[in-house]
Amino acid sequence: MNLPPPRPTPPPKLNNGTPHHADSNPLLFDHDESQENILALEMEPNDEGAVPPFSWKKLWEFLGPGFLMSVAFLDPGNLEGDLQAGAIAGYSLLWLLMWATFMGLVIQLLSLRLGVATGRHLAEICREEYPYWAGILLWLMAELALIGADIQEVIGSAIAIKILSHGVLPLWAGVLITASDCFIFLFLENYGVRKLEAFFGVLISTMALSFTWMFFDTKPSGKELIIGLLIPKLSSKTVQKAVGVVGCVITPHNVFLYSALVQSRKIDPQNKGRVQEALNYYTIESSIAVLVSFIINLCVTAVFAKGFYGTSQASGIGLVNAGDYLKQRYGGGLFPILYIWGIGLLAAGQSSTMTGTYAGQFIMGGFLNLQLKKWLRSVITRSCAIVPTIVVAIIFNRSEDSLDVLNEWLNVLQGMQIPFAIIPLLTLVSDEKIMGGFKIGTTSKKIVWSIAAMVILINGYVLLHFFISHVNSLLFGIVIVLSASAYVAFLMYLISRAGGSLLSSSWFSRMHSDGFSYLRT
Repeated sequence: MNLPPPRPTPPPKLNNGTPHHADSNPLLFDHDESQENILALEMEPNDEGAVPPFSWKKLWEFLGPGFLMSVAFLDPGNLEGDLQAGAIAGYSLLWLLMWATFMGLVIQLLSLRLGVATGRHLAEICREEYPYWAGILLWLMAELALIGADIQEVIGSAIAIKILSHGVLPLWAGVLITASDCFIFLFLENYGVRKLEAFFGVLISTMALSFTWMFFDTKPSGKELIIGLLIPKLSSKTVQKAVGVVGCVITPHNVFLYSALVQSRKIDPQNKGRVQEALNYYTIESSIAVLVSFIINLCVTAVFAKGFYGTSQASGIGLVNAGDYLKQRYGGGLFPILYIWGIGLLAAGQSSTMTGTYAGQFIMGGFLNLQLKKWLRSVITRSCAIVPTIVVAIIFNRSEDSLDVLNEWLNVLQGMQIPFAIIPLLTLVSDEKIMGGFKIGTTSKKIVWSIAAMVILINGYVLLHFFISHVNSLLFGIVIVLSASAYVAFLMYLISRAGGSLLSSSWFSRMHSDGFSYLRT
């Protein structure tokens, strides 16, 4: 019997009514490529709205994006913050590291919620929802933060290469070697998303093995470690490092990245049961990944607390000389701690630079609606970080103190951009038009806005303290005041939008109607 051909299934629609195709994201694959970077999950038929029962097999299928996200908690900038906090404050800031990591997890859970529920990532939705001028400013802020983070990550890898090569390879040579990671990224991406995730799993395992080996080799005090985790302590001498610990955990580009990483699983955003199922599995996976990153950060902090807290060397330890100090303090042994540190630092630098490349593609393509070949996108995003990093490496190669000052400036740069990632995220996940039934509730909204306010105030304190210490000329002071005024004005605009009190002048309305809507057309 001849049966009529099956009718084509229309593409699912987003909560706002926009058709969503699995291959509509130009950043996951090019138009002439197969969809190997979207992982098709085994889906059993179910009633719309019903959440399938928990399955270990299904959890395994969702494992991956959370661990790529957690790399941002383990970049060289974070490791430097850990070792300095341990050397200067001992075990006393471990409680803050724990709660800061929890705050970072909450922000990342909102990012994945936005990505899963809408089928789009944060940069794309910002392009659609904000006026043209605001979208361009948000993109510039995200790019500045990404470049600052990338410089730290590439320099961290270069330092590790210098350690492992016995100083034969200078800093600039290590930078060039690290630049090649984009080709590794392209190679692995061509073989599917699971291969890429497995490679990052190897790097994270290398970090975990290296830093836990250091932990058990140096034998920090278990009693003081538990006290540091459970009993909050803060003194005037450790306030600066305390705010640094919080500032290191939330990185602006990572907020954009995770909402895009979850697009690697094929989920029907119209099926509420499937969306909730994906949110449940991603939440479990993210929590596990962030727990692993917390343990690694804890090990680094404890090692330097045990070896250098209360010593004359504590205030002078940085990422550049940390390996030498470890060698002097703990000597060689069966596996010299200098090289264990170098291997862990190299894994941290390589993994974070590759996720930086990934984040750069989503940020640039999402805000500007670019549709380029993968190799061209990677070259462009890599060049934005590698070129200034090479210049930095050549200039600062002979001075460790100058490199530490540069790192301080880069931390300030990234801290300034955090509100421009968090506020749009919280605004969008609270919007029923965008999220549908998956918008956050009133209680959740109060909690996450409180966290955002705390992070913004902490970074504001860091910025104020930094500029008071470094502004020593009238001209520089005028520039800072003007820049700060523009910065605060844009921040207030974003907050007013979040509160529903949009500026209604004809100029803003015209920019909104003639902006990104024109680009979409």
